[in-house]
Amino acid sequence: MTDEHPHDTGHVTHQHGYAGDKDAILTRLRRVEGQVRGIARMVDQDTYCIDVLTQVSAATRALENVALLLLEDHLDHCVRDAAVKGGAEADAKIAEASAAIARLVRS
Repeated sequence: MTDEHPHDTGHVTHQHGYAGDKDAILTRLRRVEGQVRGIARMVDQDTYCIDVLTQVSAATRALENVALLLLEDHLDHCVRDAAVKGGAEADAKIAEASAAIARLVRS
């Protein structure tokens, strides 16, 4: 699968690092989607606050796990490839990964 990616430097097309894990990632995201719908039903049904918060925490952890899988794939594929090429592309990919890690840590 190829598509345009605004963060690629010098590339029009790019196969994303998660391509090999795409089905697993989509399965996890669908599960999270179901969890969020369940949380909405809980709120609609006036479920006890702590029970709702427990489910929000579970959905948050599930999304964090997806984010970590995506980050791992990005480091293993995109950053590694850029590091082999070196130069400005490597610097950009490392900075991009560092920023992504910082966002994950802050969330």
